[in-house]
Amino acid sequence: MFIHFFGALRQAGIPVSLREYLSLMRALEADLADRRVEDFYYLSRASLVKDEKNFDRFDQVFGHVFKGLDLMSETLEAEIPEEWLRKLAERHLTEEEKAEIEALGGFEKLMETLKERLREQEKRHQGGNKWIGTAGTSPFGAYGYNPEGIRIGQHESRHRRAVKVWDKRDFKDLDDSVELGTRNIKVALKRLRQFARTGAADELDLDGTVKSTAHRGYLDIQMRPERRNAIKVILFFDIGGSMDDHIRICEELFSASRSEFKTMDYYYFHNCLYEFVWKNNRRRHTERVNTWDVLHTYPSDYKVIFVGDASMSPYEIAYPGGSVEHWNEEAGGLWLQRVLDIYPKAVWLNPVKPAYWGYTHSIGMIKDLFGNRMYPLTLEGLDDAMRELAR
Repeated sequence: MFIHFFGALRQAGIPVSLREYLSLMRALEADLADRRVEDFYYLSRASLVKDEKNFDRFDQVFGHVFKGLDLMSETLEAEIPEEWLRKLAERHLTEEEKAEIEALGGFEKLMETLKERLREQEKRHQGGNKWIGTAGTSPFGAYGYNPEGIRIGQHESRHRRAVKVWDKRDFKDLDDSVELGTRNIKVALKRLRQFARTGAADELDLDGTVKSTAHRGYLDIQMRPERRNAIKVILFFDIGGSMDDHIRICEELFSASRSEFKTMDYYYFHNCLYEFVWKNNRRRHTERVNTWDVLHTYPSDYKVIFVGDASMSPYEIAYPGGSVEHWNEEAGGLWLQRVLDIYPKAVWLNPVKPAYWGYTHSIGMIKDLFGNRMYPLTLEGLDDAMRELAR
């Protein structure tokens, strides 16, 4: 089984060497995993994976190879109440029932009501319409439904109607080495090209060598700088939440951009741009980059590409404090406008089909901010976006 695991990791493109495999075998002989699957997972990941960007692929391979093994110890199962794990009272309402539930009346009212509930509530509640709890129609809690609420204690989005999310959530970095499903993405990106020869003279100039040799009468090798795409690009990727549905296409775009643009940098954000961004999703709470620093680092001749579904609460764009995860001092729309003021060549790529854009108010708001320079994340949309940036 371990040999199969080693082979599967290599097949997935994770650079695992025989030396690292033997180190893992010695660790297992020393019983460092303590015969628990969870311990073996962390031990093997620490022994075999050298770069954090491969953690996601390691998890996929581990789950495939050891599928069916119980990852929960009996002690841990005994400590977690069964009713919380199963969510026995999780409720799925009909469309008619959902239509009868009304929003509380705006962002300020929602936040005031939450503060009041926190002062009054003394125990856990389930299935109701007022208190912070589970499986009900209250605007506060998890595993229920309300058209406008604050999600607390739920591991993932279900109806995507939360105004704020009161949890620490972990996102994963996009894999920039994913094999493209189609070469046409690279072809579309090639429209954004401006070649120049800059840097060190490290490429043979064959024509110059022939001409100089003929002129001088002896071999005179001429070198020249490599011809490179001089276009400079900043990519901003929306990550997590509803963007989980579009990870594959974003990874394909990321991988293609890495190979096509020699001068490219990237940052992650969630839903809307605010006062900080990050480059490593596993460390996004501790290694943040001030957005002002980004805007002061790259000159205005950079092309800027935002990638996101633009699907969020309108409060996130228009209100201070409207961010779904933290209290932002300035509205997200203000930060987007600052980017557009500095970088006139900027577009937004949206993986949502254009036929659905009209059903989400925030998509229209972002599209207006970008002066209608929002394009679908399709081959045709990429082609149009690259033509816009190349003007």
